[in-house]
Amino acid sequence: MKGDTMNLTRRSALAGAAAVAASTGLAACATAGGGDDDKVKQGDTSAENPLGVSAEAALEVVIFKGGYGDQYAIDAGTSLKQKFPKVAVDHKGIQGVGEVLQPRFVADSPPDVVDNSGAGRLDLATLVSAGKLTDLSSLLDAPSLDDPSKKFRDTLMPGVVEDGTFDGKPLVLNYSSVLWGVWYSKSLFAKHGWTFPKTWDEMLTLNDEIKKAGLAPWTWQGKYPEYLNDPLVSLAAKAGGFDLVKSIDNLQPGAWQSPAMLAAAEAIHQLAVRGHILPGSEGLSHTEAQNAWCKGQVAFIPCGSWLEGEQQAVTPAGFDMVMGTVPALTGSDKLPNGAVMAASSESFIVPAKAKNVPGGLEFLRHLFSQKVARGFAESAKALPVVAGATEGLTLTSGLGSVAEAVKAAGPNVFSYKFRTWYAPLSKALDDATGELATKRINPQQWAERVQKAADAVAKDSSIVKHQR
Repeated sequence: MKGDTMNLTRRSALAGAAAVAASTGLAACATAGGGDDDKVKQGDTSAENPLGVSAEAALEVVIFKGGYGDQYAIDAGTSLKQKFPKVAVDHKGIQGVGEVLQPRFVADSPPDVVDNSGAGRLDLATLVSAGKLTDLSSLLDAPSLDDPSKKFRDTLMPGVVEDGTFDGKPLVLNYSSVLWGVWYSKSLFAKHGWTFPKTWDEMLTLNDEIKKAGLAPWTWQGKYPEYLNDPLVSLAAKAGGFDLVKSIDNLQPGAWQSPAMLAAAEAIHQLAVRGHILPGSEGLSHTEAQNAWCKGQVAFIPCGSWLEGEQQAVTPAGFDMVMGTVPALTGSDKLPNGAVMAASSESFIVPAKAKNVPGGLEFLRHLFSQKVARGFAESAKALPVVAGATEGLTLTSGLGSVAEAVKAAGPNVFSYKFRTWYAPLSKALDDATGELATKRINPQQWAERVQKAADAVAKDSSIVKHQR
């Protein structure tokens, strides 16, 4: 799901019974167990060892091995061992992080570092509320590995610390900078003389031309409707501005039925109404839809900026995939055309009950170094959150288009938090959008369904509320 690369800071909540089980189990053990007697004691701090790493303590690192692979984490372990040769780094690249690690969190015997990502990841909100995560302030205020005159926090892109901060405490560090947009083949468009549309009306007009050329204009990853939510909520944000985004996250009454949100739902609905979607898309997995697109059967597909790395094994030579920002919804949008939805992702945590917390923090200091981050950009075809890490690199077509989108957007970058904060609302939105895209409901019905779910979350006193 999501190419198995996406975390949610934005997409962290588990769905259904698995999330309930995790929440119940973790909450029940929030104060149980112990393990403190087995924890590695912090060593003396110094300019060379600002986090007080014990020079001979073992370090267990568990990485989600998805679309990004895990070579970058292996590189971080190698870097750490160059500084602390006697530290034994136990690296594990796995799938199903939640399934594997939830019992260990319940038993208070977690690894020292976890990349909590991919489908079936641990429920981040539950980990936070149960007090299972280490406050990362000491790491953020430590000198960076590359330039000791700079604090670690000052080497990160804007917004990264905020993305991982809960109730004033930095508890998560995301590694990849993710943008969401609409992908197309630059070579295919050049062949037909097509230009990526600037407005949604232009999109619909171009779609008709694409159909005449014998191609389906759009497909989407139908088994996972959140993919199609991305352009929908992006259109709404462009039309309604930052105030709309905040109103959605703050569970304000009527926010999902606002004119901007209704217009965005209508825009996506028109893809279905006009026959602009590849027949059968609602039954496709993310890889099936993306492979159909890579084979040239479809012109557009919505996805995050991890797409190029995920598809690199099957993308034909000369395809030249690029990401375009979601077009403007109207000519009077509150945000400019280049505005883009973006957030950091691929969440790294140091469990509070880890045996070697100082070692885990030191591992992150190496992981976020320039050398390791550059290697990540080259191998994963994704943007790391380390500022300047891609300077001087020859970027691929996809990654280059993502970097250009970041530059063009400037301050006009937005992100929603409700997916991380409120799993029931996220699930309700996914289900409703799946129905919208198959014409089973209309935009008004879609808005009513999602607003009802948002109101239910707002009234549920058992759900911790957040504000922005």
